[in-house]
Amino acid sequence: MAHKDLTTLCYMEQNDSYLMLHRIKKKNDINQDKWLGVGGHLEEGESPEECLLREVREETGLHLLSYRQRGIVTFVSDQYPDEYMFLYTSDEFEGTIKECGEGRLEWVPKEKISQLPLWEGDLIFFELLKDELPFFSLKLQYQGESLAAASLNGVPLELLEERDLEGNGTGKIRARFMVHREGTLHGTSHVWVIRPNEKGRFDLLLQKRSSDKDSYPGCYDVSSAGHIPAGCDYLESAVRELKEELGIKAEPDELIYVGLREELDKTEFHEKPFFNHEISKVYAYHKPVQEHDLVLQASEVESVLWLDYEECLSQMRKGTLIHCLNEKEILMLADWWKMQEIY
Repeated sequence: MAHKDLTTLCYMEQNDSYLMLHRIKKKNDINQDKWLGVGGHLEEGESPEECLLREVREETGLHLLSYRQRGIVTFVSDQYPDEYMFLYTSDEFEGTIKECGEGRLEWVPKEKISQLPLWEGDLIFFELLKDELPFFSLKLQYQGESLAAASLNGVPLELLEERDLEGNGTGKIRARFMVHREGTLHGTSHVWVIRPNEKGRFDLLLQKRSSDKDSYPGCYDVSSAGHIPAGCDYLESAVRELKEELGIKAEPDELIYVGLREELDKTEFHEKPFFNHEISKVYAYHKPVQEHDLVLQASEVESVLWLDYEECLSQMRKGTLIHCLNEKEILMLADWWKMQEIY
């Protein structure tokens, strides 16, 4: 049977701050220079609670008067044994903080936690703690120090990579729900299915978003669009989304690059703030498409609608089209179309 580590980790709270341990003293520490709570491995015959009380006392000199187990975090790594961590918080304790042999203890305001060198997955459970989520099971899978996969209560979480304004990845990985809370710049691919019309212009294929979507439900949107998952590129994602959402099997070279566009939007859905900051690569697909041949992804797309782009702009401006489209992006397509006609 493969070796598995059993550990505890505790975050003590005071004045909207957590007591954090900057791991800078211990030799051969896999957490070297990271900031964590306090805790350690279960000893032979110990329960998680006994380990928790002992580790807090040994590392901080404090005695916990109350504590709550908030969840279990499973760590899977390509470099280290699997680890099951019992996660606790405490807001009542007594004693005087002493010097710790494993690092430096410091009270850190909660709003500044994300600025510290942390394991990427730690940011996820900090959000769950902030939400006062009932007892949870979080699985975090690492390749080296990079978060490769995560799931909450058995359900996979979508992981996105932070991007710069040129669309390049920064290497920082975040769960999707965090990206839209914090306004982290992330990548999306936009594919517009278009066709020439008898007016000498072009029609856009609009998709109507499913009424079950967590953002912009029931709104008309880009023909096909989606986030760029961590580890993927724009074109790969564009091809995949086009097939999944509309059933269109396109080759990468059949998607024509139109341009790069940044979008920043703050709104609210289901009484929760939604902060969308994305950098999108826009593509056009103009091979013949018959509406009756489309296979719509029910969870994403309710229906589709062909609409002349000038009529689309007119309805958007009049407010007669329920949509989440961006006028600048449609004008970008119009400029691109005119250039094709010139050449």
